Amino acid sequence: MRKLYIILILVVLIPFTSCRWFKGKGIFGRKVDTMAVWQAKQDSIRIADSLRAVQERIALENQRLEQERLAEQQRLEWERKYKYNIIVGSFITPEYARNCLADYQAKGYTNARIIPLENTRFEMVSAEAHDNFRTAVNRLKQFQDTVAFDAWLYIYSK
Repeated sequence: MRKLYIILILVVLIPFTSCRWFKGKGIFGRKVDTMAVWQAKQDSIRIADSLRAVQERIALENQRLEQERLAEQQRLEWERKYKYNIIVGSFITPEYARNCLADYQAKGYTNARIIPLENTRFEMVSAEAHDNFRTAVNRLKQFQDTVAFDAWLYIYSK
């Protein structure tokens, strides 16, 4: 009985033993297109890379927006706390404002900063900032006598 099964299997398989048949049909009778499989893998890799790149760009944009929000919040807190500023220069050219700021920082004014004037191209250089009007006026008089006679007081109106 066992020999009969072996002979039957050989009779069935002998006509299909051609290498060309196995290559064309595959082992289970289905033709496998390896190029299509490879292209499908490449497409899925490309899509995954694109999604990852988009997610990274979104994360960077969110980080940038958060930094801008924090900078704006710090600026508003500074304006609320130090409402009175001694201005030593007002410039349209940003480079001149940065140079003036660097000069005053080199002189030891650590609170010196650039204040952009809203709705204009002007940038003001503040050498000192104070939270009290009387202190600011007294310091302005001293400042005009000793450092810059044309300094003036700028008050945030917000």
